[in-house]
Amino acid sequence: MSQIKQLLLLKKNGVSNRKAADIIGMNKETVNNYMNKVSADSLSLDELIRLDDPILEHRLKGGNPAYSDKRFETFKTLLPYLQEEMKRKHVTLKLLWEEYRNEHPDNHYSLTQFRFHYNQNTEAGKESPSTILADMRTGGEKLFLDFAGDTMGYVDMETGEVVQCQAFVATLPASDYGYILFVRSQRTEDFVYAITQCLKHLGGVPKMLVPDNLKAAVVKTDRYEPSLNRVMEDMANHYGTVIIPARPAHPKDKSNVEGTVRLVYMRVFAELRNETFHSLEELNRAASLKMKAHNQKRMQKHPYTREERFLAVDRPNLMPLPDRDFEIVSYTDLKVSTNCCIYLGRDQHYYTVPYQYISKTAHVAYTRTLVKVYVDGELVATHIRDYNRGKYTIVKEHLASNSREYRGMSAKSYIERAERASGILGNVIRRIFYSSTMPPETHYKTCDGLLNLQRSSDPAVFQKACETALNVDRCSYRFIRSLVESKCAGVGQPTSSFAPPQHCNIRGKSQFK
Repeated sequence: MSQIKQLLLLKKNGVSNRKAADIIGMNKETVNNYMNKVSADSLSLDELIRLDDPILEHRLKGGNPAYSDKRFETFKTLLPYLQEEMKRKHVTLKLLWEEYRNEHPDNHYSLTQFRFHYNQNTEAGKESPSTILADMRTGGEKLFLDFAGDTMGYVDMETGEVVQCQAFVATLPASDYGYILFVRSQRTEDFVYAITQCLKHLGGVPKMLVPDNLKAAVVKTDRYEPSLNRVMEDMANHYGTVIIPARPAHPKDKSNVEGTVRLVYMRVFAELRNETFHSLEELNRAASLKMKAHNQKRMQKHPYTREERFLAVDRPNLMPLPDRDFEIVSYTDLKVSTNCCIYLGRDQHYYTVPYQYISKTAHVAYTRTLVKVYVDGELVATHIRDYNRGKYTIVKEHLASNSREYRGMSAKSYIERAERASGILGNVIRRIFYSSTMPPETHYKTCDGLLNLQRSSDPAVFQKACETALNVDRCSYRFIRSLVESKCAGVGQPTSSFAPPQHCNIRGKSQFK
């Protein structure tokens, strides 16, 4: 049991601070300090005692939150202006405070707090006296990138499945300022998206990006000249920076981000372990708040926070962001099916295209968020990219059933064709269309498959397979095809009439009422 928990148990029993310090061998002032934190904590004494030892110690030892109110957010945006104004002759902090108070009459710091925050920023901007790894601590020079080894997930509202997500972590070594974003995978497009979001959050671009030797960034590892992914090179050129991957098997090359990953486990993963999320956006909002609180905690060995150090040292030295974000664009050519859809195999997802382009070849350009469909050089459809496999993204105006001009494809025409081929097949296809809530176009391929199966199968076997499908209400192409291939083996056989012998060990159904 930790000393802190022993202290709380003693206080619960009414022991004084001085007596508790003597019992557990702790300095009296330290005990007073802990009890002041306990008094200010939102949890009661009993609730704190029930916490696990690591969580309790982190809660009472993790430093104090710095400036989390809205006044500091406003003050933070004014810092560059204040610094420039203080370089001018005859300008004083009191004058700047009066101007600040007039501009924000309802939400401003007092003069004392205004001076304190300004001086804190000035203190954070001073050069560190340490000479260890001094080349790594130049403000705005490097941004270390990595993925955490552990994952967190959210519950898909439609399927109930837990979707595990990868944690992208970045840190600026000069200030130890951290950033986290959960993405679906470690693939190149997700990695690039995470980097672009990180740069937008920082408000600028460092001179160098230092990723690990992960496959999303490095094609061929080498101790001194690794071969970069072409997409990563394009991204670096877009932002005007360079990418220098860390050497393989040299974790000290990126020790700052390794340390940030460790802190992320404690201050994001651990604190959110009992939370349930229902979307990736919801998970990222919660993680962002935890990371903001981490960056605003007072550092143990310095009189300032990571955010203060970032604003003083890193932000002024970052290069400006370009006018638009970098985004990977992939291209493919797909045929528009009779159900008015193209099938994007990478996501195993269907997207509708206007019915006029059925059977034509579409040129598809897709990014992480959008899918654009071109036919004959003209943009004919734009969709939000959907990663749900086997699903449809439908625009009703694209479907042939909404137009009288296109009568070759409709539920009625398929039912008529099926009835001409076989009465039982007509019943099956009628069941498919009338029992579904999906648009009829989504069933056209199933109908084509059943019509083709009817032409190539033994009529008696096909008849029996369709009757079975109707009886068990499983009118799908795959189920009927499996029955035809097995020649309906086992279908229609009588169940066993075997009954166990009567003896005293059989209690009968009356015993279970």
